[in-house]
Amino acid sequence: MYATGSESLIKQAREIQEAELQRFYCRISKLLQGKDHGHETIDSLQRLRLILSATKFSRTLPDELQRRLASLLVSSSVEQLQVLSSAVLRETLPPTGQGQKYNVLDHSPLTSHAAGLLLSQAGSQADLAALSSVILRNLEGRPSDGSSHTLMHSHTHTLPLLNAIITYSPESLTEDHVTLLSKKMVDWLRYATAQQGTVVSSGGFFTGPRSRQPGPIAELDGSVSGDFFTVLCVSQAFSEDQWMNVHSFSMLRHCLLTFHSVTDGNMSQDAEDRSEIEGSVVSMVSVTSSSSRLLPPRERLREKAFLYCQRLIEQSDRKAVKRADSELQKACLVEAVCILDCVCVEDSSLVYRAFPCVKALYGRLSADLAYARVLLPLAHFYLNHGDAAAVDSECVWRLVFGRLPAELFNDALLAHELLSFLRLNLPLLQHRGALHLTFFPNLLKFLAWDSPAVIDDFVDLLPSLVTAGTAVELLHSLLDLPCLSAALFLQYRSACFPISEPGGRGLSSLEAFRSPAHRGLFLFLLRVEAGSGDTIDRLSVLHEILAEAADWPRVVQCAQTVPVLLHVYFNVVVTVADGKLLAQIILVLLERSSLLLHIHKYTPEIHRYTHTHTLTVTHTYLSLQFCSCVLSLPPRSRVFSCHLLRMCKLRPSLVVDQWHELLEFAGTTGNVYSKDDLYTHVVWVLGEYLSVSCDPRCTVERITSCFESLEAVLFEITSSAPPPGQSGPAPRVITSLMSALAKLASRSHDLIPRVSLFLSKMRTLSRGGSVPWCSNEEDVVAIVTRGEELWSLLKLPSVAQSVLTPPPRATTPQWHRDTNSALPLRLRALTSFTHTHTHTDSHTHTLTHTHSH
Repeated sequence: MYATGSESLIKQAREIQEAELQRFYCRISKLLQGKDHGHETIDSLQRLRLILSATKFSRTLPDELQRRLASLLVSSSVEQLQVLSSAVLRETLPPTGQGQKYNVLDHSPLTSHAAGLLLSQAGSQADLAALSSVILRNLEGRPSDGSSHTLMHSHTHTLPLLNAIITYSPESLTEDHVTLLSKKMVDWLRYATAQQGTVVSSGGFFTGPRSRQPGPIAELDGSVSGDFFTVLCVSQAFSEDQWMNVHSFSMLRHCLLTFHSVTDGNMSQDAEDRSEIEGSVVSMVSVTSSSSRLLPPRERLREKAFLYCQRLIEQSDRKAVKRADSELQKACLVEAVCILDCVCVEDSSLVYRAFPCVKALYGRLSADLAYARVLLPLAHFYLNHGDAAAVDSECVWRLVFGRLPAELFNDALLAHELLSFLRLNLPLLQHRGALHLTFFPNLLKFLAWDSPAVIDDFVDLLPSLVTAGTAVELLHSLLDLPCLSAALFLQYRSACFPISEPGGRGLSSLEAFRSPAHRGLFLFLLRVEAGSGDTIDRLSVLHEILAEAADWPRVVQCAQTVPVLLHVYFNVVVTVADGKLLAQIILVLLERSSLLLHIHKYTPEIHRYTHTHTLTVTHTYLSLQFCSCVLSLPPRSRVFSCHLLRMCKLRPSLVVDQWHELLEFAGTTGNVYSKDDLYTHVVWVLGEYLSVSCDPRCTVERITSCFESLEAVLFEITSSAPPPGQSGPAPRVITSLMSALAKLASRSHDLIPRVSLFLSKMRTLSRGGSVPWCSNEEDVVAIVTRGEELWSLLKLPSVAQSVLTPPPRATTPQWHRDTNSALPLRLRALTSFTHTHTHTDSHTHTLTHTHSH
C-alpha cells in the first residue's frame, strides 16, 4: 500500500490532461537547452518519470525532447541525470518492432545507462547483432587528449553489457565479432601497462609539478612485479587498460565457452590456418610472443588465457599482506583453474603443458583445507584430463570425497559446490567406475547436517548410489540418518567446546560420545567409506544414548527428509536388485521396523508416508479377493508397507524365500499393537502370495503352519482385552487376518471348517453388544459384516478358491481388447438392441399420440 501522499501524487499524474502535459514537455526542453542543469531540471525529470510510469498506456515524447534526453544520457557528467534520462526513455520506449528507436548510437562515449537502454530496445537477433557491432566499434575507439578517463568509464561499463548479450543470445555474435573481441581481449589481458595509474588529485597546496610520478605495479606481498599485469597486482590507482584487464578476466571463461560453441561451424578455416603451424610443432610449444602471433585470433586468446592463468597460479604462492587479498587469491585460483580446464577441453595439446602447473598447485594446497573451494576445480581438471595425461587421480578423490566432507560437513557453500560438482559430472564419474560410490557414508554427512538445503541434490544423486553392492548398507544409512545428524552435532560440539570448558559439559550424549566404551558406535556412524559393515549390533544402545537428541531441531529436520529419500531408494532398488538382494532388503524392513530413533512422528512416518488414496469398495463376490487389501489400506500409504507389497508383487517367490521371517513377524502378537501398519501388509502378503500358483515350493504344510500362526494371533486379540496402556487392535488388522485365513483355507480345504467355525462365532458379536477389543460399534459392525461375507463364500469351496485365489487372467482381465472373445460381440449386439428398442418405443409413442389427436 502506498502512503497517502504518494497515492495523491500518483492520482494527479494519472489525471493530467494532454494540453498540460505538452506544456510540461516544452518546459523541460527549455531547461535542457542550458549548459548547467540544476535542481529544477532534476525535479522536473523526476516528475516526468512519475507521470509516464503512473499509467499503463505508453506515451510518445516530442522529437526535440527525445533528442535532448538522448544527448543528456551520454554527455552529462552527473549520473543522476543519466539515470533519470534513461528511465524516462525506457517508459516511452515503443513496443518491439514498432516505431523508431531512440538514436543514441551516434553519441560517444557509450555509457552504461545508454547501453542498457539500447539492450532493452533489442527485439530480435538482428538487433542484438547490430548492438554488438556498435559496442565493439565503441571498444575500438582510442582516447584523445583529456578524454582517457571518460573513455575508460565507457569501456568498463560496456563489457558487462556485451557479456549480457553473450549470455542471452550467443548466436547474435558473428565470426567477425568473435575475431574482433578476441583481439581486444588479448591486448587487455597480456599488454596492460606495468606502471601504476595516475592518482587523480583532489587539489590543494601540494598539487603541482613536484608530485611523485607513478611507480611500477606491485605484488600482493609488497614486492615489485617483474611480469605483466594481472588481477592480483596491487596499485594505488589503475589505468584504463588495467581496468580492462580486470574486466576481461572476469568474463574470460564465459567468452571462451561461448566462442567455442558459436564458431564450431567455422572450425574448418581455423583448422586450415592451424595446419601450417602444427606442422612446425609451434602449437605444442607456443610460448614466445612471436609464435603466438602466428595463431588465429581465437587460438591466440586461448594461448594468452593459458599464460595469464599460469601467472595467477604463480602469484597465488605469495603471502598476501591483507586478509582480503588472501580471499582474492582463492577466488582467482578457482577461476584460473576453471579457465585452464576450459582451454584444455578446447585444445587437448595444452593438457601436457598445464598438468605440471596444476599438479604442483594441488600438491601445495591439498594439505590446507582453507583452500577447499579451489580443490573442487582441480578435481574437475583431473576428471576431464587425468586419463589423457596418464595421471593417477585416486589421491584427489580421497581428498575431495573423503576428507572434505568429513572435516567440513558444516560448510554450506562447500556442500553446495561439491554436490553440484557431483550432479554435473555424474555421467563421467559413473563412466570412470563410480568414483564417489565408495564414499557415500561421507557424502550423507552434508544431508544429515543441513537437510533442507541439500535435499534436492540428494534426490538427484541417490539413484546413482544404489547398486547391488551398496543397497543394504545404504538402506541402513538412510534409516540411521537422524542418528548421524546427532553424532555430527556432538562431534562439532566436542571440537568447539573442550571438556575443560563449561560449554563442553551438560549433555549426557556428549559424555557418551567421548567415552571409549561407546566410541565404536560413533566411529561407525561417522565412517568415511562404505564396506565396513551394513550396520551395528548395538543399535538399541545407540538409540538410548541419543534419546535426548530426539527434539533437537537439526535432528528433527533430518528425520523429516528420510521418508522422501526412502521412496527414491525403493523406486531404484527394485530395478537393480535380483531376488536374493530383495530378500535381504525385506529382512532389513522387518528388523529395522522396531529399531529406529524415537523421534516424534518419525517411526509412524517411516511406516506410513502421507499420500492420499481414494478407495472404492464394491461388495460383490469378485471384490472379496481384494477385501483384505482394501481394508488394510488406510488413507495413508506407508514407506515400508507399500514397498513391501511392491517387491512381493514383482517377485511373489520372495514370500516363500522369507517364509520363516515373515511368519515370525506375523505370529508375534505385540506387532499388532506397535506396528499395525506394517503388520497388516505382512499378513496380506502371506495370504495373497503363499500359493502354489505363485511358487511351486509352497506346500500344504507351509500353508497349514501359516494358517495356525495367524489363527492363534486372531484368536488371542479377539478373545481378550488389549495389554495395559495399549489401545485395541485396528479394525483393518482383524479384517486382514480374517481374509488371509479365508484365502489360505481356500487352498487347503481341510482348513475350511476351522475358519468357518471362527467366522460363525464372529456373527454373535453383534448380538452381544460391545466387545473388549473394540470400543467403536461401527467398526464391530463392519468386521462382522466382512466375516459373514467370507463365511458365506467358504460354503462353496470351489467358488471360494476361484474368487479368493483367482488366476492371473481373472485379476487382470482384458476382455475388451481380446478380439477372439465373444464378449465384445455380445456387448455390441446388446448395445445395438438397446438403442433399437429405445428408438422403437419412441416411434410407437409418436404414432399413438398422433392417432389420438
